[in-house]
Amino acid sequence: MDFRIVNGKTIHRLIHDDLTGCVRVVTDAYLAHHRGESVNPNSYFLRFPDRPDARIIALPAFLADGFDVSGIKWIASYPANIRQNIPRASAVLVLNRTDTGYPFACLEASIISAARTAASAALGAAALNEGRRASRAIGIVGTGLIARYIYTFLVRLGWEIDRVHLFDTSPAEAERFKSAVIDRDRHREVLVSPDVDTLLRSSDLIVFATSSGTPYVDDPALLAHNPVVLHVSLRDLSPRVILAAYNVVDDVGHVMNASTSVHLAEQQTGRRDFVAGTIAGLIRGDFELDRSRPRIFSPFGLGVLDLAVGKWVYDRAVEEGSAICIDDFFFEMTR
Repeated sequence: MDFRIVNGKTIHRLIHDDLTGCVRVVTDAYLAHHRGESVNPNSYFLRFPDRPDARIIALPAFLADGFDVSGIKWIASYPANIRQNIPRASAVLVLNRTDTGYPFACLEASIISAARTAASAALGAAALNEGRRASRAIGIVGTGLIARYIYTFLVRLGWEIDRVHLFDTSPAEAERFKSAVIDRDRHREVLVSPDVDTLLRSSDLIVFATSSGTPYVDDPALLAHNPVVLHVSLRDLSPRVILAAYNVVDDVGHVMNASTSVHLAEQQTGRRDFVAGTIAGLIRGDFELDRSRPRIFSPFGLGVLDLAVGKWVYDRAVEEGSAICIDDFFFEMTR
């Protein structure tokens, strides 16, 4: 029984060669999940008393509808890693057969995780902007790996963005992002904002990609111009800001968890009707888009997306011969 490994270099190439395909796969996974053709249990958070900002998360899932795969992503988030100049997140994805349960592949998954997050964000941005791929000014709060992937997806998917505003708690990181990531030829102006408030007021498309554990944006007036907000890091906005907005999520049950901003809003009010619906429902046209308020997309990050992108990458790696096969990974194969 074959077992294959797909390394990060291969995964990076295959995804970046077809970002449109990656978004299509994520869209298909969302729609399959909406139809009930998946099993996506709650994520399990492993936390550490001596490192309260660190965690390792297990995301098991099953996805049918042509994907026909089970598996689990095991992703560590250690914000202190950046002080060693290594990425905050590291991950692996194990894929299992649906007939026997045997694992058949292990993939480097920090790239898969970043790509599925960016594809989800790009999908949400277009849906909340009524299909228009244009922004007067994008504001990016938090300039790490996830922000880089989201920016890359938006630009390469054809978004026309006039100005870029950047903010990071480390100004040096924002400057690095400006010089190393931003395609200056695509924008009229690129600015590092002195504070979050200035960035929010200046942007009609806002990306939160931080490691914040508690809300720090508490004034709804900062979003009075009704921007599209990609609340990818989930815990930046206070319940007051959430309750004043038009909210779309990926899965209502999942996102009301782990002290996300929408979870805090639910705890404060005892209700969930401030969420208009899911991104799959919006794509399907199940409810109307409200442009009279800030439009916030808060995706919790479903394990089915990792499975979908992982299986898509795996199939292409096997087809081209770049997956590394370990013939004797399983040994005692008779009862």
